[in-house]
Amino acid sequence: MTNAAAPILSLRNIRKSYGPIEVLHGIDLDVRPGEVVALLGENGAGKSTISKIISGTTPQSSGEMTWQGKPYAPSSPREAIDAGVGMIHQELMLLPHLTIAENVFVGRYPRRAGLVDRQAMNDQARSGLERLGLNISPARRVDGLSTANQQLVEIAKALTLNARLLILDEPTAALGGEETQKLFEQIARLKADGVGIIYISHRLEEIRKVADRIVVMRDGSKVEEFDSADIPVRQIVEAMVGRQLERMFPALPTPSDEPVLEVRNLTSARGDFEDINFTVRRGEILGIAGLVGAGRTELVRAIAGADPIASGTVLLKGRDITPKSPRDAIRNGIVLVPEDRKLQGLVLDHTIAENIGYANLTKVSTGGIVTTGKVNAFADNNIHRFGVKGRGPQKANELSGGNQQKVVIAKWLAREPSVVVLDEPTRGIDVGARSSIYDIIVGLAQEGVAVIVVSSDLEEVLGVSNRIMVMAAGRQSGILDHADANDVSVMELATA
Repeated sequence: MTNAAAPILSLRNIRKSYGPIEVLHGIDLDVRPGEVVALLGENGAGKSTISKIISGTTPQSSGEMTWQGKPYAPSSPREAIDAGVGMIHQELMLLPHLTIAENVFVGRYPRRAGLVDRQAMNDQARSGLERLGLNISPARRVDGLSTANQQLVEIAKALTLNARLLILDEPTAALGGEETQKLFEQIARLKADGVGIIYISHRLEEIRKVADRIVVMRDGSKVEEFDSADIPVRQIVEAMVGRQLERMFPALPTPSDEPVLEVRNLTSARGDFEDINFTVRRGEILGIAGLVGAGRTELVRAIAGADPIASGTVLLKGRDITPKSPRDAIRNGIVLVPEDRKLQGLVLDHTIAENIGYANLTKVSTGGIVTTGKVNAFADNNIHRFGVKGRGPQKANELSGGNQQKVVIAKWLAREPSVVVLDEPTRGIDVGARSSIYDIIVGLAQEGVAVIVVSSDLEEVLGVSNRIMVMAAGRQSGILDHADANDVSVMELATA
């Protein structure tokens, strides 16, 4: 592939309006065969809208597209797929009651003598999974798979399309380093086969590894285009946010010596982790790192009472409060901001005010009766406190990912807990919203709260943690002080 190659896809003056509001303002974009174009921007910049137009989910209001030199205007995702355009969505689109293989081939099952050829379907799905390093039966139902494994299934689904253009929307958001590397290997093979790729990600460091060109969007417009991905991250970020960026991570506070949360010999009833020991002090941020499958999410869910514990104890300020349910943990002052905010953190078709109120019923009721006035007033206070860009009566599904995450954080922090656990707090969130969430995390520690942050983003866990506990294959492989922690030292423990 050279820059002189004819584009496989061209967009010219693409505009999109919803009623009187124009959200895309004359976008021009070319993608050539065998190249990766990184499409970057904050939440709301227009990246997803462009992707939906190209993949046939929504039509443009005006402008033209050409695909392999011919006019292109898909009226449905099926039409786009048939033309050779596939998309991996940021939000998982799997059907939990179907098997992995059925999800991979849904709508296009291989047939033999008029019947679904399950053997061929399973074999082809297994091949796609193995290419990504996922050793799991394609006959297993999707229900119960971890978020990371569901993401790998979505990617395997796209790999089986034999598409000539792939749109990857946050494909590594739920993946660790090893899984991300395997995806990059597949991208390199696709490039060699002449497949064009549009790559959307908030993980800017990985852009340098995978992209050939960078297109930056802001507020529905294309504002910058770089002919190389070898661009300083700060320069990319400043193009995204439209201003100079002073810092990404705030200064960390110094914790006290007072232990708040103590975990002793904790072992999962499901075999996800074993013999975990650590302490989180007042005003301390403990990061938990490790590869996908290391048991990080399962550990914090157990501490929060959501997953069963086989043995061991959880102590809060010296008192055994080992939770048997989320209600136990919440009542004792331990709250969890889960990794999947849409499925586990919010009631999406309810309002911001209602979502905040659900976790704080005693504060929005009088004599056991919840009043709309109290809910709205309580929510407004916390919307302002945590910088949510939205109004109480607005539905949660109308918010950007960053603001949805702030609502989840707000509803739990309004309870004034002693321990806050955040699992993948900035997954799929743009750089501007990330910075404000980091400020919230550090602000909690400054107020004396004990904070635990689980993250697959190594830069993130290094940037916000006083100490980092590293897990590998369900075991605790070490705890590093902030001064001793770096990419190499964490990964050495993660692969031990």
